[in-house]
Amino acid sequence: MGSSSPITAVPSSHAYFHLLESLTFNVGEESATSYFFSLPKLNDSRLQRLPYCIRVLLEAAIRQHDEFSIKHSDVNNILDWEVTSKQQTDVAFKPARVLLQDFTGIPAVVDLAAMRNAVVELGSNADVINPLVPVDLVIDHSVQVDVAKSADALETNQKIEFERNYERFAFLKWGATAFNNMLIVPPGSGIVHQVNLEYLARVVFNNNGLLYPDSLVGTDSHTTMIDGLGVCGWGVGGIEAEAVMLGNPISMVIPEVIGFKLEGKLSAGATATDLVLCCTNMLRKRNVVGKFVEFFGAGCASLPLADRATIANMSPEYGATMGFFPVDEQSLAYLRQTGRKEEVVQMIKSYLMAQGLYRLYDGSQQDPVYSGEVIYLDLSTVMPALAGPKRPHDLVPLINMKQDFKSCLTNRVGFKGFGLTEETAKKIAILNYNGAQYPLHNGSVVIAAITSCTNTSNPSVMLCAGLLAKNAVERGLSVLPYIKTSLSPGSGVVMQYLENSGLLPYLEKLGFYNAGYGCMTCIGNSGDLEPEITELIQAEDLVVAAVLSGNRNFEGRVHPLTRANYLASPPLCVAYALAGTVDFDFQNESFGKDADGVDVYLKDIFPSNQDVQQLVETNVLPKLFHDCYKVITTGNERWNSVPVAGASIYKWDDTSTYIHKPPFFLNPSITPPTLENIADAYCLLNLGDSITTDHISPAGKIARDSPAAKYLMQKGISVKDFNTYGTRRGNDEVMVRGTFANIRIINKLASKTGPYTLHIPTNEETFIYDAAMRYKEAGQKLIVLAGREYGSGSSRDWAAKGPFLLGVKAVIAESFERIHRSNLVGMGILPLQFIDGQNAESLGLTGREQFSIELTGNLTVGATYSVQVSGGKTFNVKSRLDTEVEIAYYENGGILLYVLRELCKK
Repeated sequence: MGSSSPITAVPSSHAYFHLLESLTFNVGEESATSYFFSLPKLNDSRLQRLPYCIRVLLEAAIRQHDEFSIKHSDVNNILDWEVTSKQQTDVAFKPARVLLQDFTGIPAVVDLAAMRNAVVELGSNADVINPLVPVDLVIDHSVQVDVAKSADALETNQKIEFERNYERFAFLKWGATAFNNMLIVPPGSGIVHQVNLEYLARVVFNNNGLLYPDSLVGTDSHTTMIDGLGVCGWGVGGIEAEAVMLGNPISMVIPEVIGFKLEGKLSAGATATDLVLCCTNMLRKRNVVGKFVEFFGAGCASLPLADRATIANMSPEYGATMGFFPVDEQSLAYLRQTGRKEEVVQMIKSYLMAQGLYRLYDGSQQDPVYSGEVIYLDLSTVMPALAGPKRPHDLVPLINMKQDFKSCLTNRVGFKGFGLTEETAKKIAILNYNGAQYPLHNGSVVIAAITSCTNTSNPSVMLCAGLLAKNAVERGLSVLPYIKTSLSPGSGVVMQYLENSGLLPYLEKLGFYNAGYGCMTCIGNSGDLEPEITELIQAEDLVVAAVLSGNRNFEGRVHPLTRANYLASPPLCVAYALAGTVDFDFQNESFGKDADGVDVYLKDIFPSNQDVQQLVETNVLPKLFHDCYKVITTGNERWNSVPVAGASIYKWDDTSTYIHKPPFFLNPSITPPTLENIADAYCLLNLGDSITTDHISPAGKIARDSPAAKYLMQKGISVKDFNTYGTRRGNDEVMVRGTFANIRIINKLASKTGPYTLHIPTNEETFIYDAAMRYKEAGQKLIVLAGREYGSGSSRDWAAKGPFLLGVKAVIAESFERIHRSNLVGMGILPLQFIDGQNAESLGLTGREQFSIELTGNLTVGATYSVQVSGGKTFNVKSRLDTEVEIAYYENGGILLYVLRELCKK
């Protein structure tokens, strides 16, 4: 190519200009030429050995090289992945776009609005704060299952959703007009990850004649679902996402990539849900936290894209940053099925083939090199299963479920135990409901929910559930009336193919009416149980169950009263609703008798794979997707009627309890303040293992006796209008009071379970928020002690923002979940890790001590610090500031203040 650039997007001075290559493809009846940075033109033998997901990172580094934010060293380190992935090597990555949902997206837009105020204070233009990459925000987390089991459930729940969230929705409409590059997908459209998969994903961008792979980060941990389509994407905190929007790269350690080889095909009766629960169990044992997983092998060739998306969706549950399937023929078939234009599909294939990013399973390509031993799974060995009762990776084969649950009842309290006595485990209570009496016992199912993008995006399991319902109804089976059954489809397409197939009436006959297009029960928006049931469960202290097709079942997440929560496929959700209890043996116990007096077993009503596949082929058609998504931004009349405020600076309303100007940018300065040591800090909480972001910053109900409730009532908000913590993430006053407010959190400093701690100077037990405010008023710094997997679960930025506002300066834990660790850094909280083999208990720490850590002059990647404990004891910890960029963020008090200062300097 000549010295002048063929496209304006790439200056001829670009360091990798010599790699530009042209590609001609058809657009309608004409041909078009675009350009791309050719990886094969590197002529580097290491390229073919790289996992496909690493090749995507390599292309991004080459294309976006500027020797400032992305350097030659980044390109070389990615090319040298086989070596650098073993050395904690830092690289920069700029994804092509950002994906948000409303729970995490609203605080991000609130921060951007507040940053505009701050840059104006510093003498800059407000428009400096604008997304530089496409940002898509899907409103899916606000709708709740207030009404279920009725034909008007959808309309009623959507009406209530708008009444509760009008302020929030108006704010988002302002954001869509005030900021460039921001698309808002209105409520009632579907679940963010399913909409991303079916509609938003580009797979390959064609940006003004420059081709490059689609990639993204999202403010939801299940952003990884898109990896099933061959698009690199993962969850980050809202804090990191904001930085990416404003043109900053993500700083990341080059990950190891675990190869997961699939062989064979799924057997009769096994579903994609069973497969993902099996994979989750296998990968948790391998410890893939902070690593990529790349799936390959002949089994992939037979695995439909929707099944891959189910597996990729649960990457956070098995601990990986990504669960990646390279693009292949199944990917293109899905693009066609979901209504993408054929010329676009051909462009995608041509580009990826030319780049060496397209996967073939015909033996013509060598497999990449992977980290350590490859994991193997013969798909034919996958059996029907559930996961629970408290963690998504605790796999329970269906044939063992009855006995496993019985054991859990009397096992000591833990992830697989409820600590009941033998006598209490057998307790039976009588429920008086609608004029009839029903026995309620430990294991009784009170919630059965077909929910979550994990499964509602998969036509095979949804149609399987519908067909099972049809077979059950035709045999005369029914669901107990007190069980709260619901259906929460991830997009409008789902309802269309359920209707077209004729299966929807049978689901509705069993109580599975459409309750709304959103996350709903999967994220804890399950709504209230009937008062009679609530009172009986509480009075008898029963271990009742929820069975849901979701991806998480941590304590207190699904519903405060369901202590046993099991993840299962949609057909098994229907089956357990019919059984009425998880204390049930499907092999040997019947649901009841049909009209002829014949016992009906699960095997009698479970559909065959062939029947399900036939329904998929005849009902899941491109026209459904096209018709659904052509009105995606305009199809909600309630949304259309919300007025838009057109100013570039948001007009904050001090009386609002939903949207409040956050205190993160008060009195901004161009230079960061001097770094301070942590001196004589008190311990706010002493926690155990697997403390999730749900424990730290719950998304669900606001308890009426909580500090957040007290604040809202002082503002004139009645209990019925509290809404949830998730919907109030745009108000820091509510969220700081809701930090560590989970009713199931166990703090070793407190005498009881829940949001309590010991105010050590006075030896008084009180709410965690109230204690923190007393420490803050006295000018006393705080730390948190924790065990393994601190911060697992959702990518919840308020799980870092909340502790920051409480005054927490450091968290000392045995290990951190990836996203939460980076969120802590992003808020200027120091993540510190106990030396291997040590923890608070082994060191004899009670949490009643005071702790001092000297930081000045020793702020380096992976530094070891000596912690001085009151009484003379010392112990060492390792800094989890993992990159030089993270050190810069920490020195600035967090990533947002760093970005703010850099933008103002420019």
